[in-house]
Amino acid sequence: MIVVDSSVWIDYFCGNERPQTDRLDELLGVKPVAVGDLILTEVLQGFKSDNDFKTAKQLFEDVTVFEMLGEEQAVKSAENFRYLRTKGITIRKTADVIIATFCIEQRLPLLFADKDFRPFVDHLGLIEA
Repeated sequence: MIVVDSSVWIDYFCGNERPQTDRLDELLGVKPVAVGDLILTEVLQGFKSDNDFKTAKQLFEDVTVFEMLGEEQAVKSAENFRYLRTKGITIRKTADVIIATFCIEQRLPLLFADKDFRPFVDHLGLIEA
């Protein structure tokens, strides 16, 4: 199972070819793909057209959706944010901290194009897909 971040899904739906979107295209229908509830929200809220929204929503029916935040996960996410800050790294979006921490805790690889995940790979053991 591979978790795919919104940074990849957005490029994928916009038709932006990148190594990460090529990888997603290879995975769909072949290997289990997952998103978090936060990722699903980030992706679906960006569609302007109702038809595009409906098409994407249908695609996500075949994707595992994880609930990424609870009390324990919230505390661990805050700890990871604080740890990276001691290294001089400030992550811009709380959602990215939650997503990375969830993947670290569940030992799930994350396919991403957002540079804010790199410190989690380098310092906290996030597995890059």
